[in-house]
Amino acid sequence: MREIAAQTITDQVAKLCIEANYYLGKDVLDALNAALAGEESPTGRAILEQIIENAAIAKEGEFPMCQDTGFSVFFVELGQEVLVAGKTLEEAITEGVRKGYGEGYLRKSIVSDPLQRINTKDNTPPVVWIETVPGTQLKITIAPKGGGSENMSEVNMLNPSDGAEGVKNFVVDKVRRAGSNPCPPIVVGVGIGGTFEKVAWLAKKSLLRPLGDRHPNPFYAAMEVELLERINKLGIGPQGLGGRTTALDVHVEVYPCHIASLPAAVNIQCHACRHKTVVI
Repeated sequence: MREIAAQTITDQVAKLCIEANYYLGKDVLDALNAALAGEESPTGRAILEQIIENAAIAKEGEFPMCQDTGFSVFFVELGQEVLVAGKTLEEAITEGVRKGYGEGYLRKSIVSDPLQRINTKDNTPPVVWIETVPGTQLKITIAPKGGGSENMSEVNMLNPSDGAEGVKNFVVDKVRRAGSNPCPPIVVGVGIGGTFEKVAWLAKKSLLRPLGDRHPNPFYAAMEVELLERINKLGIGPQGLGGRTTALDVHVEVYPCHIASLPAAVNIQCHACRHKTVVI
């Protein structure tokens, strides 16, 4: 059994919160530059140039790339031979969010009650998903999720007879209805299968995959490519002002499901596709 101090986790999580919001990943920057090279709309090109410049300014100045620094969502892989000492894992992560959002001057966007709307003033509590895996390591990934893109997400309990075409039509229609609201160019996370709650989790987790990485199953890899082409033919374009670049990528994740069900979910991410990982 390997012991990890809760304070170590807290310190690492605080660092993750800051770095995820300050520094846009290379995969996203590469995708933005590739989109710029292929964008035909003058307005679309200008917007993509501004997004790329904004990321550079945030990195150089060490401040958030977007004013919405998001809900702190964590995907954790906990080695079964790891013992967290001092506090629970969730408590250590929560304290890290409190520390990171304070020290990094990140906007506090969480209210303590969905109807009474009182700000918690430290961006807690986070959402923490924990998977137990073999080994003695603790892997923590943060994915700050802004409200604008999150609001454009949807779960649809399709009929099994709807099949692949039904899923694809649902995804494309959801992006069409979202329009400019999620600050395109977007990344589209798609979950298929499982149950009502599992499919939403799949869609969100798919957004952690590096842009350009295709699903290992050729069937779903082809679906990702087709969906990306169909979405970019909608003409929504950067910031909804027209162009070829509505989405930078589409990621699909799947899970077994009930014989009577075909759950499908779309979780849209804005162009500030933020995530950062640490292994302790």
